[in-house]
Amino acid sequence: MNRILTDTGPLVALVDNDDADHAQCAATAKTLTGTLVTTWPVITEACYLLAEDPQAQDALLGKIESGDLVLEPMDPEDIPAIRTLLYKYRDLPMDLADATLVRLADRDGLDNVFTLDKHFRVYRTRRRRAFRVVP
Repeated sequence: MNRILTDTGPLVALVDNDDADHAQCAATAKTLTGTLVTTWPVITEACYLLAEDPQAQDALLGKIESGDLVLEPMDPEDIPAIRTLLYKYRDLPMDLADATLVRLADRDGLDNVFTLDKHFRVYRTRRRRAFRVVP
């Protein structure tokens, strides 16, 4: 099964019709083949950005409830790797949401990421593989 890491920007854009990136992200989402996966820190960041739009927050959470978006767990065993990533990319700086996605990529062998964040063109997995960024 193809799993696609999904970052905050596209999630916000998909549920907020007024977002500048809504059309691009909606069109991209229709072309993706695979399961969109993310982490709780990404959802937390997205809900914060959508705080003025409770309907958009609800739509985002509805994507999880319906299975259109899958939450992957982060366990205490993931913390050392996340800490290492935050330190390694401190000059960008990397935020916790991004660090959990890169950790998930390392842990589960994923390399496709749906993001608007240019930093994913810099981030590398432990195997020094670049991400395939969409859109």
